[in-house]
Amino acid sequence: MCVWGVNEVVLTCKMKAKRCRKTRGIRGRGRLKKMMKCIFFGKQVKADEAVDSSESSLATRDYSASGGLARVGELEPKKNTSTIEEAESSLRQSVYLNYEEARALLGRLEYQKGNIEAALRVFEGIDIDAVIPNIKVSLARRGDTQKRHSQGDALLPMSMHAVNLLFEAMLLKSKSLQALGRFEEAAQSCQVIVDTVESAIPQGLNGKFFNNCKLQETLNEVVELLPDLWKLAGAHHKAISSYRHALLYGWNLEPRSRARIEKEFAICLLYRGIDASPPTLRFQVEGSFTPSNNIEEAILLLLLLVRKFRLGTIDWDPSIMDHLTFALSISGDLGTLARKLEGLPDAIIERKQKYFALALCYHHQGEDAVSLNLLKNLLNDRENRNCTPELLFASKISAEGTSCSEEGIGYCLKAIKRLEGDCEILASKANCFLGILSSVQSRLATSDSKRVQMQSEVLEVLGTAEKLAKGTDANSLYNLALENAEQRKLDAAFSYAKQLMRLEAGSGSAAWLLLARILSAQKRYIDAETIVNAALEQTGKWEHAELLRTGAKLQLAQGKTKIAIETYTHVLAVLQVRKKSFGFGKRHLQRKKQDKMLEMETWHDLANIYTKLSQWQDAEVCLSKSEALCPRSASRNHSRGLLYEAKGLIKEAQKSYWDALDEDPNHVPSLISMARIMVYHGEESRPVARSFARQAIRVDRNNHSAWKILGLIHRSAPNGESNADAAECFAAAAALEETAPVEPFK
Repeated sequence: MCVWGVNEVVLTCKMKAKRCRKTRGIRGRGRLKKMMKCIFFGKQVKADEAVDSSESSLATRDYSASGGLARVGELEPKKNTSTIEEAESSLRQSVYLNYEEARALLGRLEYQKGNIEAALRVFEGIDIDAVIPNIKVSLARRGDTQKRHSQGDALLPMSMHAVNLLFEAMLLKSKSLQALGRFEEAAQSCQVIVDTVESAIPQGLNGKFFNNCKLQETLNEVVELLPDLWKLAGAHHKAISSYRHALLYGWNLEPRSRARIEKEFAICLLYRGIDASPPTLRFQVEGSFTPSNNIEEAILLLLLLVRKFRLGTIDWDPSIMDHLTFALSISGDLGTLARKLEGLPDAIIERKQKYFALALCYHHQGEDAVSLNLLKNLLNDRENRNCTPELLFASKISAEGTSCSEEGIGYCLKAIKRLEGDCEILASKANCFLGILSSVQSRLATSDSKRVQMQSEVLEVLGTAEKLAKGTDANSLYNLALENAEQRKLDAAFSYAKQLMRLEAGSGSAAWLLLARILSAQKRYIDAETIVNAALEQTGKWEHAELLRTGAKLQLAQGKTKIAIETYTHVLAVLQVRKKSFGFGKRHLQRKKQDKMLEMETWHDLANIYTKLSQWQDAEVCLSKSEALCPRSASRNHSRGLLYEAKGLIKEAQKSYWDALDEDPNHVPSLISMARIMVYHGEESRPVARSFARQAIRVDRNNHSAWKILGLIHRSAPNGESNADAAECFAAAAALEETAPVEPFK
């Protein structure tokens, strides 16, 4: 023991001795002398030489009056009611009064007074390596229920009171080191306690020490503190290991303490930015769910907390739902979140907040009808005065679905009215949604004059959205470029697409694709191909499949058939790699579905190329590959019909086109092909052919092939009755073909 420490102990003991002599005289001096002798020389003093006392031991009594175990940060001196007599009475529980236990007591007294550095010096004098073996033996024997009843504590090397006293000293040493910023040393001190207990009782405590509340409290506090110390030390993997040991080993944790650990562990997994390997096999139970990544493990922990709340085990913590919402959002599994939200009582979450959150969940799951119904309930509630968020969300759903565009326009107009003179960013969003929905309505116009007027209004509304956002909203710029392109105002579309590229700095593939398609509509195929190649360098590999497919179509437009076939092969290779990639949640499943559709369409494109090259067998192979992916497809039936038609099998081709229309009555290529076949079957088939062509135009007014086939039908009318109509159709077809992109703009 250092000289400074000895002097401090002597001073403390003298002050206590003066008080003792006033009350107990010679007996007090004798006890004080024995304690000082123990501290200075490390000798053991028999407890039966001291006078018995009915006072409870300091290791077992509730010393909340003296501050208990002081927390880090509460370092100001507290009123100290502990005395040397209390210290002696606590040590009297063991057979001998030894050096380590005395230092543990005095160190705790210094810690309670706020003398952190002094307490640490006292604690560092304890020879931990010397006492650990005795602690292990005592814990192992006491952990054996049968031996505990038959032999008691008589044969234990150390009483449970002494074990708790030393564990408490090691815990306070960790807290002292934490207060001084020595986090790794603090964690190591706590780790010694955990390792000692797990080594002595590998099967877990399982209620063995419930009769010793102080020991159980100390162990619970150690288990809860250790992961925090490892995080402060920057050892995040050790922190994760500590969390798992805390939850999987039988520590007899109090429910609220266990809930705090589970919550902090979930937060660590979600936000610490490290990849935690799954739990080791020794912790896994056969047939049980084992999380495979951070997100799954965090979701499991948070769902357990929600379940505990519903069972009444723990109090409600609103942050649990915040973290669970984030975790399920990035995993894509918002269906689970919706079920948990529905199960929460109204006293916990407000009706408005609950319905809005449920609407978000169901929208993400693709159940837009359910989402809109929930929003309608909120919008029809007269008590809901501030319904701007609900109006905007309803507008967004309507704009994305386009099946209820008229109703969506009403939501947009109400939102714009409420946002007048308020947030310009939200007003920009509302105008953008209004422009998208109005564009859908313009395509349904029956007269050309009405359609032109509505298209002009669409551009005006989208322009307003862009001005309100001051050129910072990518969605407004994208829809402005797209609408101008659809109206064949290609120069304006090109200008807005370039602004979008500058805003996004080339980070997204959608802007690259739109720009390339606009250039292809201007017949600038080489420039468009250059854009695609630049996009392949700037974007991530997962986005290359869509870009490569557009590149292949540009090559076909330039007559580079062999190169196009190689590019399509590259597309399939990228999709195969993506198919084997790891992922989880609904979002990953949606991506898989999109990739499946893209792979099918790629096989159909290849089949059409081989059909034109009269390579029937290769075309059949491509179609069989597509059928293996999905047995029902309008696009594949159309490609098969083209193959039959190229072989001269007109009836088989017509049957394939009918099959395609059975799958999708508005499949434009099949409508055009049916009309084309019927043109060559005489006057009786002409009305049916005309109906097919007009239906194709109603679905896609900018399809030049539909206008051309309708012109042929008018021209084949007897006595030249429809020559004027035919001329108009051919003129429209020529104008549209001149500005047609290699694939649709959107």
